[in-house]
Amino acid sequence: MAIPEALQAHLSGGSTTLARAWAITRRDGVELGFTDHDRDLSFDGVEFRAETGMSARALSQTTGLSVDNSAAVGALSSEAITEADIAAGRYDRAELWIWLVNWTDVTQRVALFSGSLGEITCGRGGFEVEIRGQAEALNQPQGRVYQRPCSAVLGDAACGFDTSLPGYSVNVTANTIESRRIFRFEGVSGFQPRWFEHGRLEILGGAASGLVGAIKTDREEGGARLIELWSEIRGPVAPGDALRLIAGCDRTADTCRWKFNNFIGFRGFPHIPGEDWLMSYPSKSGVNDGGSLNR
Repeated sequence: MAIPEALQAHLSGGSTTLARAWAITRRDGVELGFTDHDRDLSFDGVEFRAETGMSARALSQTTGLSVDNSAAVGALSSEAITEADIAAGRYDRAELWIWLVNWTDVTQRVALFSGSLGEITCGRGGFEVEIRGQAEALNQPQGRVYQRPCSAVLGDAACGFDTSLPGYSVNVTANTIESRRIFRFEGVSGFQPRWFEHGRLEILGGAASGLVGAIKTDREEGGARLIELWSEIRGPVAPGDALRLIAGCDRTADTCRWKFNNFIGFRGFPHIPGEDWLMSYPSKSGVNDGGSLNR
């Protein structure tokens, strides 16, 4: 870590006026700044607020590929970080920068850390968040898994299917909502039964805008379409909020071929022999010429 000359001169002077500043950029684009100084600071177009009560434990940074670990703690503030936003997952994997700055001259600063936010816990009017270094991204499984189902997610880069095509998504508003998990829609026609099962429900408007739920079941009931999610949406959803239903994929080869006409994008191995093949034994019946078992 190279320290700028002006900041190094300040550090060598004996009496210092130093503070730490954090900049958090959420995945929805919202950017927040915090400082442990008793006054607000501003640089790089970010306002670092002091009244949030943010503080951080000492950073533990090492050479090599080991993950840098630390934690930040603070008080929940209705104007900054709220318990509702944390519960909704809006801070999950948010980008984080930490600076050491001379609060009398903010041009004298050095970046101490860059990474992301990890696990966040709330309690007694405050929160604690795990800070993860950039090496955390290397702590992920690499390569492809050899399995019969597709390993891609419908619509991602590996799948390559455009879910905005007609017939594969529809913008709707819910008539009734139960426990943020069961949604009842009137007038959603033109789709086969269970068409959205294994799909996604995206919140486009309202307080929960940007959140997504995984669809467990899709059925018709009393002339309406009933969508049930695997778990509750982690934010308040009200009747009339704009929603989007996206067709479901069970990741089988037949669904990829016949429902989405996207077998070229299938990322599974449907012809891998099953476990019963391991227990098979020679037999006089059938063709035993060493050829394919799938002909």
